[in-house]
Amino acid sequence: MKKYILAIDQGTTSTRVCVFDQDGSLVTQAQKEFPQIFPRPGWVEHNPEDIWNTTRQTLAQATEKIDKQQIAGIGITNQRETVVMWDRHTGQPVMNAIVWQCRRTQDFCEKLKKKKLAQKIQSKTGLVIDPYFSASKINWILKNVSGAAARARRNELAVGTIDTFLLWKLTEGKVHKTDVSNASRTMLMNLKTLNWDKELLKLFQVPAEILPEIHPSQCEFGVTKNLGVIPDGIPITGILGDQQAALFGQGCFQSGQAKCTFGTGSFILLNTGEKIKMSKNKLLTTVAWKIGKQKPVYAIEGGAFICGAAVQWLRDGLGLIKHSSEIEDLASQVSSSEGVEFVPALAGLGAPHWKSEARGIITGLTRGSQKSHIARATLEAMALQNVEILRAMQKDSGLKLKSLKVDGGAASNSLLMQMQADYLGSTVVRPKIFETTAFGAALIAGLGLGFWQSTRELTAVLQKDRDFSAQITSKQRQQRFDSWMKSVRLLTRE
Repeated sequence: MKKYILAIDQGTTSTRVCVFDQDGSLVTQAQKEFPQIFPRPGWVEHNPEDIWNTTRQTLAQATEKIDKQQIAGIGITNQRETVVMWDRHTGQPVMNAIVWQCRRTQDFCEKLKKKKLAQKIQSKTGLVIDPYFSASKINWILKNVSGAAARARRNELAVGTIDTFLLWKLTEGKVHKTDVSNASRTMLMNLKTLNWDKELLKLFQVPAEILPEIHPSQCEFGVTKNLGVIPDGIPITGILGDQQAALFGQGCFQSGQAKCTFGTGSFILLNTGEKIKMSKNKLLTTVAWKIGKQKPVYAIEGGAFICGAAVQWLRDGLGLIKHSSEIEDLASQVSSSEGVEFVPALAGLGAPHWKSEARGIITGLTRGSQKSHIARATLEAMALQNVEILRAMQKDSGLKLKSLKVDGGAASNSLLMQMQADYLGSTVVRPKIFETTAFGAALIAGLGLGFWQSTRELTAVLQKDRDFSAQITSKQRQQRFDSWMKSVRLLTRE
């Protein structure tokens, strides 16, 4: 009798539920977008009820055509760092969720930097001080929502990342837990102990009582209750933050294996095994996952804020194309960008610079420059910014990258993937299943259900679409990288 795993993939702009079978095949899926809320410039919020409603709706839609009694378990993957605080008794959020993109705590973070706390915080958490992470957001809610701090001290409130909020709702308020991968993105968990750090809680003025219990990524988190759309008693056996889930779903189980998700931004993770590798190049150290009682697996992470969004800007901002898919044909009309360089810092520069004030530039324009040159320069920039991050990762880890596994919408662009292989000097591997975040959540939940006994067994269900091998010389590769970096330095003044 066929058994199924549901993967809840709660993202920044939409919620999706994917149904996988015991062969790791995608059976069916449902997806629903929800509104983005921008109360002020630089502020980003979500209504937690929108997140929960879209979760229930997609659970119902995705399971319409299967026997719901055959659902063996659930895995959760989620947008990370986004914070929800709610009343323990009523389940009502005290305000909208503060999204990972939100910059409202910039001033607070700058004060921490001025107090020379950056090194201490990085040594404990592996993170750089930035509004991106959850701790400053929780601090803001407690300070700015009337009565929140007093209610928190009375243990009337609960707080968590989106996985924690969904787990609470799925279990009808019976379970307040998170996993190590999400906890490692809060700036409150100690990487070595995998527990909330008392010194950091004091620094950010967060009462320990309102935080969830930290558990391995694969364990028995709880069971469903009174959802209506799916039966009671379904075990939730896996939770991973979305980028860690993509690393898992790509089968990057060994130290030195890496993946890049080409989404709105690009998100790169390199598995460093059981060793914590602290970055000297402004990258992040994070927990990749922890399976049951096994030792945790760590990763180095870096990302660019703008990747696929650069193509959207060419479409919506400049009107160079009508559909994002047209970028590949337009860029293919020329064999080079003819000296045109684009640094897509449209939302600041991420790793390894972390300059939120930086703004995008296009250099090298002549009267002979055409929109095809700008299109090609855009794709090249998307690949080259990843090369900069991956070079820094290899320096930090001491590991040589043999291949890069790719996913996300822009990974379907074969010209971009060939550029990535050429400029990186490593093979780029594209999978058949692009929904690697949901796939990763399903795989780790499946381990907990006994669908598979080990990560070694999981490699049998992974399927690739094609490989892209480097086709230029190392000298050409370095010259291209150096040319692009000259334009980057105009922004960084490094």
